[in-house]
Amino acid sequence: EFSFTLPSDIYIRFKSFTNVDELKKEIERIQPIKIDIGAIYTVKPSLKKTVSEKAFKPVEKEFVLDIDMTDYDDIRSCCSGGDICHLCWEFMTVSIKVIDRSLRDDFGFKQIMWVYSGRRGVHCWISDKRALKLSNEGRKAVINFLNVIKASSQKARRVRTNNFHPSLEYSFDILDKHFDHLLLNNMKILDTVEGRQKVLEIIPDGPPKEKIVKMWEENPYSSAQEKWEYLNETIEKGESKKRFKDHVARDIVFQYTYPRLDVKVSTNINHLLKSPFCVCVPIKPEECEKFDPLNVPTLPSLNAEIHAYNNSENADKSISDYKKTSLAPYVDYFDKYAKSIVMQTKLDKREESSQIEF
Repeated sequence: EFSFTLPSDIYIRFKSFTNVDELKKEIERIQPIKIDIGAIYTVKPSLKKTVSEKAFKPVEKEFVLDIDMTDYDDIRSCCSGGDICHLCWEFMTVSIKVIDRSLRDDFGFKQIMWVYSGRRGVHCWISDKRALKLSNEGRKAVINFLNVIKASSQKARRVRTNNFHPSLEYSFDILDKHFDHLLLNNMKILDTVEGRQKVLEIIPDGPPKEKIVKMWEENPYSSAQEKWEYLNETIEKGESKKRFKDHVARDIVFQYTYPRLDVKVSTNINHLLKSPFCVCVPIKPEECEKFDPLNVPTLPSLNAEIHAYNNSENADKSISDYKKTSLAPYVDYFDKYAKSIVMQTKLDKREESSQIEF
């Protein structure tokens, strides 16, 4: 299924096409401002009205993830809403590192593509055959495994890692490396009374918490790093006397740094997600720290680059327009990704065929 959003906010769903040329002609004809991609159905989506509701069922779709910067507004000190900057973008860098590792190592997925959402976050498309065929229950199971931060408007503490899954050990290693720079330096969570109070609310009442409050109040000019180190040491000493450790300091790191997933996007096979290159570009997970969301191709910049290239002395008019622009490396990366999926699909079909023959 393809869906199109038109400039007048008209939303067209359940479009489908026999080939690339049909899709291209329709896009050129209606000129949508947004394109979303959905599931493969038992019947062509464009023929939905010709069959009964029971006969029209989704059978395959990429397993997708959506991480939106607005879900970090309670801890962002630099921006809010749809705004982003280099300071808070590190949340997305951490998210890509943590989730990509888990998808590959814990679930064995290989066909994974990360995409800048074009505004304030990232999308992830998993195209392995196993991922495509996941039921809603299967999708929910995967996202529940990945989703460590639980939604709660009542409790200050939204993470409890007492029963620590081995996978979270690897996640913690990534989070811990970014925590000081991202939360203490960039977000300045311990630089204000309000910020410190939010952290203190996560810590259970008792002697360790009282010591931390006292130290922070008596040393207002101590650095954020000094305040955090004292919190860590004090909680660790307090927990060493307990039979069952509570791991409060670790939970604070997880609550502030771990990816905040939009669960609804992932759990329903019917859910549509914005198409890559509309206007978003892919992000190589191994190079995610280099990605700059404030310096990506836009329609005006691409138009200017094409004109500049065509007017240059050594212009090769025969090459595709995208190769004349800063979009080229993104398209090349996507092309390799798409070809790898086609190759894997052929291998899977060959394997299935050989098993049938046997």
